[in-house]
Amino acid sequence: MTDNRTNSPVRVAINGAAGRMGRRLVALGTADSRLAVTAALERPDHPLLGQDAGVLAGIAPIGVALTSGLPGNVDAVIDFSIPASALDICEACIAQRVPLVLATTGVDEVTEKRIRAAAEVIPLVWAPNMSKAVNLTMELARVAAQAFRDDPGAVDVEILERHHRYKKDSPSGTALKFGQIIAEVMGQSRSCHGREGLVGERPRDEIGYHAIRVGDNPGEHTIVFGLLGETIELTVRASNRDCYALGALAAARFLAGKPAGAYSMLDVLGIASR
Repeated sequence: MTDNRTNSPVRVAINGAAGRMGRRLVALGTADSRLAVTAALERPDHPLLGQDAGVLAGIAPIGVALTSGLPGNVDAVIDFSIPASALDICEACIAQRVPLVLATTGVDEVTEKRIRAAAEVIPLVWAPNMSKAVNLTMELARVAAQAFRDDPGAVDVEILERHHRYKKDSPSGTALKFGQIIAEVMGQSRSCHGREGLVGERPRDEIGYHAIRVGDNPGEHTIVFGLLGETIELTVRASNRDCYALGALAAARFLAGKPAGAYSMLDVLGIASR
């Protein structure tokens, strides 16, 4: 692990480097003089192993071949993969004491506990969404929830999210995180995932989630605070996936040289949570 050097680039490994997000991480990381992409990782049976990660990302060759093993010359790892692969790279980072930026969602409870325990050994940023704008909006949602916490029954909270047709989990991890933040402040005790039929009057202690899957939408979330006579809506939209990659790269720069512990994107942004 490196210290927070000012002159040397942070050496980054990308796990899931052949995927859509992985390729953008390689391209954007290579373009950032503060970073050096020194490893590109995929599963052992991936058909593209051995190919240059830069070429796969649509840029010039970078001299880094797609491989399945974490080398020792990295200062931080960024994971955009699937739950099983995320756990594997987490354990590899623990073994080598390498900081980890984890963006994978949809893990089961057992896997979540094992990953969170990694923060006792390595510095870890695990966020359902790496977008700087999304994380700022989460803080705005927390502020709104705090304003209504003394009378939560007067406010109906609904969370709408849109993503591309290929997204596997629903609702999104980001939508669930918004709901968690609000419920921790306002005390909602139940959730509803869509509504159909004669469901009766809306419970006051409920957060409603609505997942939309359309085309190539990279991500959109709207948090509705509905009162009698007025409504507040917080909406954040991604126009492409680069916002997620850029946030993850910023997190990798932040983590390099940090002591073990669980860090958030608010730490990366330098925003003190209320």
